[in-house]
Amino acid sequence: MTARQPTLYLPHGGGPTTYVDVGTPADEVEALGAYWRGVAASLPERPRALLVVSAHWEEDVPTVMTSPRPPMLYDYYDFPPASYEIQWPAPGDPSLAVRVRGLLEAAGFASAEDAERGFDHGTFVPLGRVFPDADVPTVQLSLERGLDPARHLAMGRALAPLRDEGVFLVGSGMSYHNMRGFRAPGADEHAERFDAWLRETSRRDAVARDAALARWMDAPAAREVHPREEHLLPLMVVAGAAGSDAGSVPFQGRFMTKAISAIRFG
Repeated sequence: MTARQPTLYLPHGGGPTTYVDVGTPADEVEALGAYWRGVAASLPERPRALLVVSAHWEEDVPTVMTSPRPPMLYDYYDFPPASYEIQWPAPGDPSLAVRVRGLLEAAGFASAEDAERGFDHGTFVPLGRVFPDADVPTVQLSLERGLDPARHLAMGRALAPLRDEGVFLVGSGMSYHNMRGFRAPGADEHAERFDAWLRETSRRDAVARDAALARWMDAPAAREVHPREEHLLPLMVVAGAAGSDAGSVPFQGRFMTKAISAIRFG
């Protein structure tokens, strides 16, 4: 029997974090990197494949990568040259891409595929540390433009059967993402308030949790922390796929002094 895989909302830092110096305090980088390196050992068994929802890909309809050998997509700017030499040559999984589209369309979602797109840094930066051998087949799934939280929760519910098929569903984002706020007075307090709400909400029963996540804009300091919510929406997908599984917080740390957390279900 295949063990049910958990779902995970994973903070991916900024740019090529842990690969080159991006100006983040060294202790924060090491703590985040140490968490990433321990994720694989925390799983019930080695996953058959990864399905990653990255904050850095939006399409009109949920879209999957279908290349059997995805290229690298260095979707960041003005970093040291070594940032553009990072490699994570994980294979794709076209059959998983077909399965994802089938589940979404059975739930009423239009979907699409992209045979050219490569792994963006929301995938290759953290998962290069989680699975450094790059030997687990991996498919990326886009967010849906409009960034409707209820729609992304519903996407996750549609994808929940994958967990019993050996697929580890990862939402890659950041629980704090305000580029101007990283250096703004008072922003540390905003991050603390929102992160506390997020941790408490994620531990609630599924009905209350999903209702609160659908209304995340009502959370303390919500728009100060997420002026635009693309880095929060991957959480909605993994929470939707969680079903009745309880949430936990396997990592609490800081990035550029702002509170950040990872959220796991199951």
